[in-house]
Amino acid sequence: MKKIFDELSLSLSKETTKRYSTSFSLGILCLGRDIRNPIYSIYAFVRLADEIVDSFDGYPKSILLKELAQDCFNAIDRGISTNPIIHSFQQTVAKYNIDHELIKQFLHSMEMDLQPMTYDNESFEKYILGSAEVVGLMCLYVFTNGNAVLFDSLKRFAMRLGSAFQKINFLRDMKADSQNLGRNYFPDTDLSNFSEIGKETLLKDISKDFDEGLKGIRLLPRSSRYGVYLAYGFYKQLQLKIAGASVEILLNKRIRVSNYQKLKLIISCYASNKLNLI
Repeated sequence: MKKIFDELSLSLSKETTKRYSTSFSLGILCLGRDIRNPIYSIYAFVRLADEIVDSFDGYPKSILLKELAQDCFNAIDRGISTNPIIHSFQQTVAKYNIDHELIKQFLHSMEMDLQPMTYDNESFEKYILGSAEVVGLMCLYVFTNGNAVLFDSLKRFAMRLGSAFQKINFLRDMKADSQNLGRNYFPDTDLSNFSEIGKETLLKDISKDFDEGLKGIRLLPRSSRYGVYLAYGFYKQLQLKIAGASVEILLNKRIRVSNYQKLKLIISCYASNKLNLI
């Protein structure tokens, strides 16, 4: 029965999310029940593509990514895929009428990760757009559920929030990106001479993205506001920890938010949302 396959596909998307991101898993659990599953499906597909370019060393990454893209758009056309994660994703794309151009932009950014490179301003903005901002827009299609006016009013805020999350990821993963993958995402940043002043400059830029993203969170429907606000809280906490860490630590250690800190954030974000204090 196809229903069994549909349920299996979704369960694999859920498990993928849980295995790869505790923070996003907790955030999704704080969304309304009716929108959790499509967000699991989006995250799992994005994670699958990211895993190909980041982790599949010794395998033909470029070919695998092209096959993933082909399988994805074939599934969207057919309404089915034998790959459970792609199948679950294409169902979400169809149900919420997600713009296919967003998927193409995302996959293009993943292609950019196939080769070690140092980014200039133009390529950095293009990468951020495809790897983070469009993912925020995919989720926004789910959150607004066909309300085009609401989607358009929140679009720029969702993009800025996605940008902030991605830039924090870059700072958190600076060691692995530079030493293991040969990537330096931030333009005009020499990691061999990275300084506290350079770090502060990047954090100020990220704070502007966060401030704009928060404006959009306040305008989200209640079904998604708490979950997105919690994800925002996790990343703001990461930003604080990065701000308090020396450049030496940042270049040699992956900064994390402890489980205890996450529990405190869950409680404080819930209270703020419940009392309309966001």
